[in-house]
Amino acid sequence: MNIRSRPFDHPDAVKLNDQVQLEYAERYGDEGDVTPLDATMFDPPRGLYLLAYDDEGRPLATGGWRSQEQNSEGYSDGDAEIKRMFVIPEGRGKGLARRILAALEADARAAGRTRMVLETGDQQPEAIALYTSSGYTVCAKFGHYRTYDSSICMAKPLGSHSREKVPSKTTSADGLTDRT
Repeated sequence: MNIRSRPFDHPDAVKLNDQVQLEYAERYGDEGDVTPLDATMFDPPRGLYLLAYDDEGRPLATGGWRSQEQNSEGYSDGDAEIKRMFVIPEGRGKGLARRILAALEADARAAGRTRMVLETGDQQPEAIALYTSSGYTVCAKFGHYRTYDSSICMAKPLGSHSREKVPSKTTSADGLTDRT
């Protein structure tokens, strides 16, 4: 498995985003997640977008984080918000989401973010189980869906936020392509 940093508008990211939108629409009976996003929100150093590929180069999973500061949608200064965590059905059960989540947390911490936040929904028990087992707890609602009953917001402190230098565009032993 190879995890690489990619722009949010990379063709593989767009392909997986289209797939997750279909899954959201099916689970919630609506048009999918309409949270306003653009590719620049995930540009380093204020964010990161990752894709996991199999050995044949097929995209299997995705996830990103973007910086947030205190605003009228309920975010706090220092927040890093997880967006578009998704694993295609054929890639599930291999630990990809957990690996992407850990990489996103480490990157946000290195960028000086103090809390990782996310919004999921009550029709996504797999996501809730992943986040709970990774140390996330339910928090005050924030973001685009903060007024929806089905919305579940979670947070996790990121602890020490050292600014250690991470090699640029190198692949580590676990297949993660790092950046500064």
